[in-house]
Amino acid sequence: MKIAVINEVSASLRNEDIVKALHKTTDAEILNVGMKTPEQMPSLTYIHTSYMAAILLNTGSCDFVVGGCGTGQGFLNGVLQFPGIVCGLIVEPLDGWLFSQINGGNCVSLPLNKGYGWAANVNLEYTFEKLFKDPAGAGYPRERAESQGQSRKKLAEISKMTHKDLTQILLDTDPEILKAIAGTDSFMEVLEHGGDGAKDVLEYLKQFR
Repeated sequence: MKIAVINEVSASLRNEDIVKALHKTTDAEILNVGMKTPEQMPSLTYIHTSYMAAILLNTGSCDFVVGGCGTGQGFLNGVLQFPGIVCGLIVEPLDGWLFSQINGGNCVSLPLNKGYGWAANVNLEYTFEKLFKDPAGAGYPRERAESQGQSRKKLAEISKMTHKDLTQILLDTDPEILKAIAGTDSFMEVLEHGGDGAKDVLEYLKQFR
């Protein structure tokens, strides 16, 4: 499993905590593709990181994205504007486990400034333990598993119906947004070794470097 960690500027100081917690609680390959410090350039907002998450997931370059922002709300709303994304706002371990079991999503948004106080790093560890503990989509309560699975399938169909294709989204995007994304070397390196469709997106983004 490949998990991409994508932090924007306001939450960049939490990057190390997130990466450490994931390494401690999972055997996944961690792709750290966002901001690691507030000084890093280009500076990324949740608008940029939403695009980055959508590109990586839609090209098969990662299996799961851990993102967020100060409250978690901005990244959540940003990434849900794209096709193929099922994202949850995760505050505590039970949120993580229920999101995994009921929604079976591929992305989480964390509040990384609001409420991020004493033992917050421990809360991250416990959250990731529960988020990745059991096979996603198993259902809760278990007798609701079939109905919840049908809802996930229907939601995926609605997402496909209501969103433009990712390629068209990129063509219609403000070049200044793409310039910041393309200028983030760690992201471009992951995309270079990404899944189906990554090569075409990579070549398109290179013109904005």
